[in-house]
Amino acid sequence: MPITIKKHEVVRDSGSYEVCFADGRPSVYVYWDELPSRRLSPDLMPRAEAEARAKAIARAELDKLTAGA
Repeated sequence: MPITIKKHEVVRDSGSYEVCFADGRPSVYVYWDELPSRRLSPDLMPRAEAEARAKAIARAELDKLTAGA
C-alpha cells in the first residue's frame, strides 16, 4: 500500500499518528494528547480527532494518486 498510518505512543495518553508515503515524501505527523491540561500547543487534539485527521490526510492523498492513474 502506498500510504500507511503508524500510531506512536511513548508517553501514556499522548502521542502521534504518522502518515507515511511509500514514494519517499516526508511523513505527516498528527499529534494528540488525552489530557487537556497538557495541550499547550494548538496542534494537539484528542486521540480520536487526531486519528480521524490522519485518516483524512491519507484518504485525500490516496484519492490524488488514484485520480492521476
